[in-house]
Amino acid sequence: MANCSFEGQSVTVRIQRFNPEVDKKPRLKEFVITLEPGTTILDALREIKNEQDGSLTYRRSCRHAICGSCAMNVNGKNMLACNQPLKDHLDRKGRITIRPLPYQPIIKDLVVDRSVFWGQYQRVKPWLIPPRDVPEKEFCMSPEEVEALKNAEKCIMCGACYASCQVIGLNKRYIGPHALLKAFQRILDPRDSAPGERLADVAGDDGVFRCHTIFNCIDACPKELNPTQAIETLRKLAQKRQAFDAQRRERQKSLINSAPIMSAERPGV
Repeated sequence: MANCSFEGQSVTVRIQRFNPEVDKKPRLKEFVITLEPGTTILDALREIKNEQDGSLTYRRSCRHAICGSCAMNVNGKNMLACNQPLKDHLDRKGRITIRPLPYQPIIKDLVVDRSVFWGQYQRVKPWLIPPRDVPEKEFCMSPEEVEALKNAEKCIMCGACYASCQVIGLNKRYIGPHALLKAFQRILDPRDSAPGERLADVAGDDGVFRCHTIFNCIDACPKELNPTQAIETLRKLAQKRQAFDAQRRERQKSLINSAPIMSAERPGV
């Protein structure tokens, strides 16, 4: 709930600090700033870094076309720091606690090592694998097919869902909700020619059947997406993979049936 009573007054920003070169374990450090109207959590971090402690380390790429890099844990919940008013997250004593995203090694302060996160993303081959024959101009997808992909297309890969998933905390081999959502996007895309291969990959013991359906990923997503629903859809498709693969081939025939085609080499996978 918004806490407007602190505007114009001093508030306390508690930040987890950790420098592996000198610290044995993380610690919380308190900073005091004046709460101005419109101040976001990211604004507070920027003010602290610029005016109080230049060694404070965090990620942000606002206005650099890389939305999502400022995801962090605020009062125990993963979120983007750039679009959250500071006043909305203060407790009754005017305090806020900021930590790095969970389940990932800390590089320094609020910056975590996302190597495994990106590795799982690459694993699902998030790029389009077109058929050998493609229309000379464009694929004409139906409105229903386009609508089915919107959920995944809006994902900004911030990692909030990944760092909220309890399965990730127990098993780093789990592909993760972020990558499975991207796999869902390609598998449901009628232009993609490898849905069977993709379904076989995500149906392993570290894929869609490993999800415990706890819904933490939905609660954490700043774009209000539904990775759990996508994972459930993939489960159902994986159980009828061969039939779905055959349906895709037939659908692609109809996509290019009435249009001139040109040969396209299938990229290596």
